[in-house]
Amino acid sequence: MKMKWMGVALSTVVLGTAAWAAPPKSSPAMIEKGKTSYATNCLACHGEKGLGDGPTGQYLNPKPRNFAAEPFKNGNKPEEVFKTLTTGIPGSTMVAFAQLPEEERWALTYYVLEFQPKPAKAEKKGAKKGKKK
Repeated sequence: MKMKWMGVALSTVVLGTAAWAAPPKSSPAMIEKGKTSYATNCLACHGEKGLGDGPTGQYLNPKPRNFAAEPFKNGNKPEEVFKTLTTGIPGSTMVAFAQLPEEERWALTYYVLEFQPKPAKAEKKGAKKGKKK
């Protein structure tokens, strides 16, 4: 009996690690694939530019997230956005997209992160100067 549980535990560790392997790197090809998937799966709610103003979004409560102005609910690191795409957000209108292949969910992750404003170069330099003090 003890060996059976060890086998179950080992299987869980091995399979769990495989399911959450290191994410693929972002690339122009991944982002382009994400853009294509976004048009099919996300645009109706989040809108063409990710502003939460898609044609279906007006009927949803709560309203879809504005990717350019609002923080991601579960974090803005790629792994956090990927998890949200995979599991959805309970209690909201954000559904899970676990039915999409893993690579497509990563591509979507990288594409929606492109909507977030990039800090200005001067802000980045100022932040670095502040750290030197």
